[in-house]
Amino acid sequence: MGGITPGFPGGATFGTLYYDDANDLSGGCDVVFTGFINAILKDTVRIDDVTITSFTVTDIRFPTSLDGVGSDAMHVGTNGSHPYIPLHTNHGDLICGGIAFSNGRGSELICMALNIFAKRVAGNTMHELTRNMGKTWRYMVSDSQYRWIGPEKSVTHLAVAGVLNAVWDLWGKILGLPVWQIVCEMSPEKIVRCIDFRYITDVILPDEAIGMLEKTAKGKEERLKEAFDNVAVPAYTTSAGWMAFSGDRMKEVLHETLAQGYKVFKFKVGTSIEADRERLSAVRDVLGYGNDYQFMCVWSVPEAIEYMKHLVEFKPVFIEEPTNPNDMLGHAAIRKALKPYGVGVATGEAAQNRVTFKQLLQAEATDVAQIDAVRLGSVNECLAVMLMALKFNIPCVPHNGAMGLTELTSHLSTIDYVAISGRKSMLENADSHRENL
Repeated sequence: MGGITPGFPGGATFGTLYYDDANDLSGGCDVVFTGFINAILKDTVRIDDVTITSFTVTDIRFPTSLDGVGSDAMHVGTNGSHPYIPLHTNHGDLICGGIAFSNGRGSELICMALNIFAKRVAGNTMHELTRNMGKTWRYMVSDSQYRWIGPEKSVTHLAVAGVLNAVWDLWGKILGLPVWQIVCEMSPEKIVRCIDFRYITDVILPDEAIGMLEKTAKGKEERLKEAFDNVAVPAYTTSAGWMAFSGDRMKEVLHETLAQGYKVFKFKVGTSIEADRERLSAVRDVLGYGNDYQFMCVWSVPEAIEYMKHLVEFKPVFIEEPTNPNDMLGHAAIRKALKPYGVGVATGEAAQNRVTFKQLLQAEATDVAQIDAVRLGSVNECLAVMLMALKFNIPCVPHNGAMGLTELTSHLSTIDYVAISGRKSMLENADSHRENL
């Protein structure tokens, strides 16, 4: 921010990657980086000397319902909230942080789950946790009793993401590197060892993934330089598009973001055709047709198709999550119906896990894979989705419609561009309340 275990008794081997006990963190192979790890560690604490000793969980909430930030047709009166989990170590000044996200009510459930799942890393050294990150991920999702209220989804998966993203953050602090650079400096084999391929080997195998990453490695040094120069991935913004914004407020923020250099924007729609047409006419009055934008909305499948026919004249690049996020075939039907109008479909912010993304890709249900850094099971599972998206030639554009997520998704977009796909896509940015985080 390694081995893999298929779901067979006693484990099994794919290529050269192997481990056999999902509830045992011993064994496995060390992750070795190219060229810099010894130089980084020799003047700082060693990774095998760092033990996670304790953790704290805090329920942080912001009254965003007061200014309409975060509002859309489905979520009205939301209060952006971050269950926050620092991991403490035997080196007192060496701590890290992971977050989850909710719209307010429900954060208390995530906090309870964080308290439960953080116990699975407490007492372990960072060497034990990071030498085989794929195995660590499997260990985190494999409690035979807690997985019943998942598995690998809902509040348990939000907690796994919060804890493991904190582990990645701690790893970066020990090495003195941003998480994106840790991954981008890994060899293809080491990246693959961060991933649990269980349930997705019908789409992609570890050896195949290694081959794909080896191809992407061509030109990697140039892309790394772009990342260091902070020009790797362009951003679009949601800041002007919240549903609760008045027309004047929307135009005010549009002018602000245009002045900041943004060229692509996202807007919430779905209240009524008349209101949306008036809203989007105001948008085009400001933007003209030299800038792109997307819609976020949620309807039944037939409603989405008919509704969008009234809005295609405003030329959106894509509509986001137009129907229930669990309806893969519904998304596929909407995508097929809107393709003649030049409107794409994007989805994934509420996709529960890599299996959901696998089916979205298999069903040709999306033009954009919107991975979510705190919905999927941490950086590890995001890597799995990036590789599947690359195989299906679908760009990854991480979801980031909430405070705090930019700090996570900027790493994911950089990883995808530099190390996974080599393709420059986009990063969603919503910078509200950043000063409080």
